[in-house]
Amino acid sequence: MSRIGLSPITIPSGITVEVDQAVVTVKNNNKELKQELKEGFKVNIEDSEISIERPSEKKEDKALHGLYRSLINNMVEGLDKGFTKELELVGVGYRASNQGQKLDLSLGFSHNIVIELPEEVKVETVSEKGKNPIIKLSSYDKQLIGMIAAKIRAFRKPEPYKGKGVRFVGENIRRKAGKSA
Repeated sequence: MSRIGLSPITIPSGITVEVDQAVVTVKNNNKELKQELKEGFKVNIEDSEISIERPSEKKEDKALHGLYRSLINNMVEGLDKGFTKELELVGVGYRASNQGQKLDLSLGFSHNIVIELPEEVKVETVSEKGKNPIIKLSSYDKQLIGMIAAKIRAFRKPEPYKGKGVRFVGENIRRKAGKSA
């Protein structure tokens, strides 16, 4: 039984949730997120609480029950508070700068990497002398911000010997011992 799918989602003030057939729409001011549900799932909205019912006790429906609850909760939480991800550039000469929605990364390649970010994601770069540069991403869409952060990290994953690369702030990298003489 899905324990996550059974727990209700509380709707904060200022956020409206609408259900149209198999599409759940969450709105706040001028921001809007949509999630399509599999046929048979029912979304009930009562007294500023959302609950989700699954159509059967099949294994797939049980799995999707918890998934849909988490996705809708992330939409509500994102429009209420928002999400942030921080990436740290570890390595000599690794730099990051941004001009509006363009992120310019210097990661030790022969060329700089320039990424055009969508409008939903706000980017900020922090470069202090003697510290590693940090990229701060913030958005109300958790899936989008996670995908962009993973794409930036994939340009130069942290390597296990010196720990150089792009990593999430606070991420623990498993280190290996080098050659022993």
